[in-house]
Amino acid sequence: MAQILDGKKLREKILGELKLKVESFTQKPSLVVILVGENPASKIYVNNKKKTAQNLGINSEVINYPSDITEQELLDKIEELNNDKNVTAILVQLPLPEHISKENVINTISPSKDVDGFTPYNFGKLFSGSEPVVYPCTPKGILLLLDEYGIKLEGKHAVIVGRSNIVGRPLSQMLLNRNATVTVCHSRSENLSDIIKTADIVVSAAGKNVIKGEMLKSGCVVVDVGIFKDENGKTRGDVDFETASQVASYISPVPGGVGPMTIASLMLNTVELYVKNSG
Repeated sequence: MAQILDGKKLREKILGELKLKVESFTQKPSLVVILVGENPASKIYVNNKKKTAQNLGINSEVINYPSDITEQELLDKIEELNNDKNVTAILVQLPLPEHISKENVINTISPSKDVDGFTPYNFGKLFSGSEPVVYPCTPKGILLLLDEYGIKLEGKHAVIVGRSNIVGRPLSQMLLNRNATVTVCHSRSENLSDIIKTADIVVSAAGKNVIKGEMLKSGCVVVDVGIFKDENGKTRGDVDFETASQVASYISPVPGGVGPMTIASLMLNTVELYVKNSG
């Protein structure tokens, strides 16, 4: 039976250390989150971020705009926040309404306040093998979780299922930087089962149930990033936990694995931006 990669436990440890660090600052870092529209899931995420930040002593503000805000109004607000010395970190909650270009919004955020690590500058730094201002939150959380359990990455074959800019692509580079051998699979990949069978580490961020225990190599490490509700309304991930946990050596549960680590990484990034920007 696989050992659980407990994201909740590690999140509490990280947040406890961060709280002490923030208490030592003369001024407090500030995180500004922009939410456009009334997406219920986005509202829950944003409230969780605000509450977590406030518990750490980080100033947190949520700016809520109606879904019919113009793109230019949103870009102007981001520029205003870029120029505000009291703002440490800026996060624009995705998804955005269709009439607003996600690329234009991300491109407008100053790389020095880009708490998600998504701006072209930070992405370019990552993909060139240099260190970005901060690393994207979910991949950063995954590596922190693997490190906490002493899982060796160097020389290991990591298979990532999913090629999004939020998880798959940045994680592939971060694993390469740690000397893993990386294969990225996606919806057009052929012989997915055969590829997964060769993996020492499997990270699934497909957003649908794709991985069963019989597809895995014995003793591999499984990180499940997917989270959705099944037909019975139960929260679950990409991996069939019951069968996979019989084959893997370590496995992250859904919920309680990667999710808590993403929010811990967001808080880490906010504090890192504060330290870097205040010299």
